[in-house]
Amino acid sequence: MNSQFAQFIPLVLIFVIFYFFLIRPQQKKVKEHRNMVQNLKRGDEIISSGGIIGKVERVMEDDRIEVVISDGVKVQIIKNTVQGLLKKEVKK
Repeated sequence: MNSQFAQFIPLVLIFVIFYFFLIRPQQKKVKEHRNMVQNLKRGDEIISSGGIIGKVERVMEDDRIEVVISDGVKVQIIKNTVQGLLKKEVKK
């Protein structure tokens, strides 16, 4: 009985290691991305997964946003393709 239990200890340890080093950080990253996408607002500078940098002009109802990428050039992109927000430098 004891030897059978001892055989499962390495498997349990491997699962615990995978959970804390792979699964949990990935879930946290997905949650942060979802919150960032839900909180997009007009004026935010974003970078899309395609590498396009622009400023949010309008947030639409159907999971799209309108982004200004140059003077007079507006494109619509899907919210979930936003890679991240660009940080604005604060001048002292």
